[in-house]
Amino acid sequence: MNTRQRRAAQQRIVERPALRIAPAMPNPACVLGSGQRCEHALVDQALNAALYDYESRVSARFGAIVDTLKAISALQYAPDFVPRAQALAEQNLGYALPESQLTRTWIAGLDIRWLHAYCVLRSFKSSVDHAAVDKALWLPYEAIDDQFLRDCGFHTVDITPCADGRLQGLLPFVFRMAPGPEIMVKAYAGSLFDIESDMTDWAKREILRLSGGLPEGSEGGNYLKIAVYHFSTGSPKHQGCAAHGSNDALACEAALERLAALRTAIDATYGRGAAPDTLLIGLDTDLDAIRIHTPDGAGRIDATRFIDASAVYRDTNGADPQTARAALHREVMAQAEGGMSAGMQALVERLLEANLSQIEYVIHHHAGRYAELGHDEHFICAGEAPTKVHVRNMYYFAHLSTVEEGTADLDVGIRIFTGLNLAHGLAIPVLVHFTHDSNVPGGRDRAILRCRRVKAAIEQRYTALATQGQLHCQMAVSDRNGTELCCLIEDPPPDAGHGPSAGHRT
Repeated sequence: MNTRQRRAAQQRIVERPALRIAPAMPNPACVLGSGQRCEHALVDQALNAALYDYESRVSARFGAIVDTLKAISALQYAPDFVPRAQALAEQNLGYALPESQLTRTWIAGLDIRWLHAYCVLRSFKSSVDHAAVDKALWLPYEAIDDQFLRDCGFHTVDITPCADGRLQGLLPFVFRMAPGPEIMVKAYAGSLFDIESDMTDWAKREILRLSGGLPEGSEGGNYLKIAVYHFSTGSPKHQGCAAHGSNDALACEAALERLAALRTAIDATYGRGAAPDTLLIGLDTDLDAIRIHTPDGAGRIDATRFIDASAVYRDTNGADPQTARAALHREVMAQAEGGMSAGMQALVERLLEANLSQIEYVIHHHAGRYAELGHDEHFICAGEAPTKVHVRNMYYFAHLSTVEEGTADLDVGIRIFTGLNLAHGLAIPVLVHFTHDSNVPGGRDRAILRCRRVKAAIEQRYTALATQGQLHCQMAVSDRNGTELCCLIEDPPPDAGHGPSAGHRT
């Protein structure tokens, strides 16, 4: 990019406009100002306040980027530009900018597109670094934790949501579930998880259970697989699941078919009765209200039979806690054809009650319906998803081991960010992230090699964007069993060799 292009980009840099809904569109659960009292007796107000503080903290790390870069851009020809720019970055963003990007401004001016993409990914890294402190605001108060799941008879809960960024607050916000070692989350486009991979995950956890490697109380438990599809009540034909063409029925049926296929595969491979329990949940991403498709006594799930949390909110709003819980229980029992296990029934009821708090959270903190009905992610993540930050629309995720494997998802991500970023003079930030096991010799080096191969393949696939400064790829690795989390890896200098050990930590 030449000097004229850089200056034009600096002049164009603006906040990405949010997709707004018509003010007259009602919230089907509760409308503020309608005369209905939007304070449900079963809502955890303290947890809602803690989660709002958490959401605000994380969002603030990204909200300051544009104004900070504008202020820095205005100073770029001052004699003391570098120290003043770094002071602004440290004060507003909490980190310094790469010195090499600041010292050559007198030649070609600031590369604002590069800096904006860098700041987005560096701010995410800051959110990962602060995750333990941030989570302390809400983690102890969540409605569902490992002990509750064990009490329900589940030693492992494996959740596959769609990879859509709108589902990234699923655990703490929508489910009010505390992340823990017994909860696995792996997102796939359209909730279409890989059956062979899930069979491997199931087998590993079953081996740990049989060998006594799981916490006490897990010995007689079962494995629970949950698939989460999504839809939009406000814009059903345009803001539903892109992987299924915003066809809600297709999204539901596809997830249900994948759950049934997993049960069939495990029974056929390991013997009848070995299959895990399954649960299908739909999420209205406009409201964060869930639909739970209750299984019968044999574990069968009917796509047309479900309990709608937003309807439960409406029907029980104004009732005292005991009356509201009794009504919720009756609704679950009415839908439980053939009889659910006691543990599954307890989990379904807890999920529904917990979701009432999230429905009211959206009512009070997001005017009843999210302003951004569709994609509004900050960056694309390719590879394996980081798991420490839980905020809606943080990134678009492409689950892959090789670019060839994830071509379709990556192409969708590039199309999304063509509208979100390129149309407004911004580059597309891409985080290439893989995990490793520090207990395995050489694991970190191999993870870095994977990062480099995928990064090179992405830049080759989107050569025009990369050569024009419209694509910014950053590599990172995390240790599954240690403290290294989203460690940024820099490319080695051209004369420093290209082995895996050449990468350094940031």
